[in-house]
Amino acid sequence: MSWLSSSQGVVLTAYHPSGKDQAVGDSHAKGGEEATSSRRYGQYTMNQEGTTTRVMEKPPFDRSISQDSLDELSMEDYWIELENIKKSSENRQEDQEVVVVKEPDEGELEEEWLKEAGLSNLFGESAGDPQESMVFLSTLTRTQAAAVQKRVETVSQTLRKKNKQYQIPDVRDIFAQQRESKETAPDDTESQSLRTNENKYQGRDDQASNLVGEEKLIPPEETPAPETDINLEVSFAEQALNQKESSTEKIQKSKGDDATLPSFRLPKDKTGTTRIGDLAPQDMKKVCHLALIELTALYDVLGIELKQQKAVKIKTRDSGLFCIPLTVLLEQDQRKVLGTRIPLIFQKLISRIEEGGLETEGLLRIPGAAIRIKNLCQELEAKFYEGTFNWESVKQHDAASLLKLFIRELPQPLLSVEYLKAFQAVQNLPTKKQQLQALNLLVILLPDANRDTLKALLEFLQRVIDNKEKNKMTVMNVAMVMAPNLFMCHALGLKSSEQREFVMAAGTANTMHLLIKYQKLLWTIPKFIVNQVRKQNTENHKKDKRAMKKLLKKMAYDREKYEKQDKSTNDADVPQGVIRVQAPHLSKVSMAIQLTEELKASDVLARFLSQESGVAQTLKKGEVFLYEIGGNIGERCLDDDTYMKDLYQLNPNAEWVIKSKPL
Repeated sequence: MSWLSSSQGVVLTAYHPSGKDQAVGDSHAKGGEEATSSRRYGQYTMNQEGTTTRVMEKPPFDRSISQDSLDELSMEDYWIELENIKKSSENRQEDQEVVVVKEPDEGELEEEWLKEAGLSNLFGESAGDPQESMVFLSTLTRTQAAAVQKRVETVSQTLRKKNKQYQIPDVRDIFAQQRESKETAPDDTESQSLRTNENKYQGRDDQASNLVGEEKLIPPEETPAPETDINLEVSFAEQALNQKESSTEKIQKSKGDDATLPSFRLPKDKTGTTRIGDLAPQDMKKVCHLALIELTALYDVLGIELKQQKAVKIKTRDSGLFCIPLTVLLEQDQRKVLGTRIPLIFQKLISRIEEGGLETEGLLRIPGAAIRIKNLCQELEAKFYEGTFNWESVKQHDAASLLKLFIRELPQPLLSVEYLKAFQAVQNLPTKKQQLQALNLLVILLPDANRDTLKALLEFLQRVIDNKEKNKMTVMNVAMVMAPNLFMCHALGLKSSEQREFVMAAGTANTMHLLIKYQKLLWTIPKFIVNQVRKQNTENHKKDKRAMKKLLKKMAYDREKYEKQDKSTNDADVPQGVIRVQAPHLSKVSMAIQLTEELKASDVLARFLSQESGVAQTLKKGEVFLYEIGGNIGERCLDDDTYMKDLYQLNPNAEWVIKSKPL
């Protein structure tokens, strides 16, 4: 039996057995070898007796160098893990509840999308003055605006069909003001800037591109790959559209060129890299709205369907360890450990695996005994929070199996019900660069609990991979083993056919590989989105100022007096080219610092820590951070390599405060 993965351009021609020959438990290492021999790459046929016969013949297609050199056992890891999951689910099926995924009505999906994008006031019973959304809409790129317009049109048509009595938006009215403001601009500076930034990266991005349907399996570990910066300054959807518009000839890829694909890295940004967790909640909310619109715009440009799922609420247990919603689990954990952001059982399982040594061969791949795992689950449920569970009795492979079981048995997937399909669809994007861009936006969109737990998992997996010389678990092996645990969510009742499993296998394993390898990049908020937030804040401040002046005029206050008071205290008290740094919780005295071309945030912190006495003197690097507060941003924690003069020019009205990060 053979299946063709059209989305990946990879033909998998291995017969996928029912799993009867699968060895489980402590004998897996030996049994796995036997199972492997019956499922190699090649073509399989079924004879009349029902036994499997391997037909050794040359496959009827050309395989790339990358695929030829791929370790044969890597895909075997995926299928073995899938069979282990099925075996495990048979043993614990009675404990699981299925989440019902609701099929949305016509227009309901788009209506929900607009709510998630922060544009619910454009329609429905909550519809109000569209001016409230005009500031937001004015900051969108052309592709983002097109994505919004498309959804607004669908909702408008649906509401008219249903003869709803409340206000129905007219797309022409909503976007008219935005178009007028752009037309009256003296020159198309935004477009010019976008083109300039895009051209800066175009050559490197083209090297990283490959045609639709040519995505290969993970390239060999040993192949050195050139590094290139990934462009975070220009909208991802705009980059994709510009590439389509500027492509006068088809991108050609020589055979085997996949082995020399660049390895992407974070570009150096003088105004500082912004990571998830660095921004104040009000700004992070705006980031999420923009990330959803940008993700949708990117998928629209590339012709990929992006549909959010909606889970119907089901009755779940309100205490315990397994089959418990992450938010409920964290609520009960925070009563034990204040401020914890990752489930305690999850942390303890990782800790137990690491105590056994990450050099253990086959770590994560070799499962524990099924009966023992079931008994351990029951014992953990009864004794974990009492502190009486004997962790010394837990074998390392059992702890690894329990960790994967915990992930699989979450009532809603770790990658979330809403975005699981979007994560799965990443494999269909044409280039590696675009896959990374989509994953970056999806990570931003995950709920906090899901994102924090995923981060802890990926950091642990990287530590496993760092010991690959001894444990034989390369990034390929780990990706193959973990992919079915994250992407094949059986709790959603997605009954996978063999064909669907074959189609998804290579793609989801590649996506898992990207999640592990580029986790630092994926937890970064793109600069273009941060700049859009800055623009929104600036426009909102102007709007508020106009409203305040109007109010003061009505109240007969002295406008001139107000305008004088409105001037920044920085301008009044601090000479040009000097910033005043405060640490209100640590010191009563502020510090004036002269800006130079080379002055970094780390230099400011070092100067403060070296001069202070008392509480501040006991602090170490990494315990306090320099923050940019106010002006065109709510609050932003600065990374050490932020050049202060460049940031000051971007946000001259900000205050500079040294403090610790909130829990």
